[in-house]
Amino acid sequence: MERQKCVIRCISVQRIVAMSLLIASASCFATEQAQQRRDGRDVKQDTRQESREAKVDCRAENQKSNAACRQDKRETKQGGRQQSRDIKY
Repeated sequence: MERQKCVIRCISVQRIVAMSLLIASASCFATEQAQQRRDGRDVKQDTRQESREAKVDCRAENQKSNAACRQDKRETKQGGRQQSRDIKY
């Protein structure tokens, strides 16, 4: 009888430890994902600003047509999106 109580307690303790480890690892993974999303968002925002500045510079120097400057801006933004994906996935 006493032995059964001890076995039941040991199993209960093991279950509690296992559950706490699962919860801790899940929260750690969620925190890591959140950091990756923030980093990706920061990259995209920086890229947006850089592409705006590049387009303004392109138009100010009158090197290319407006359409060509616009295409350069699109390519710059697409590169930033790809960097963001690389960070997150």
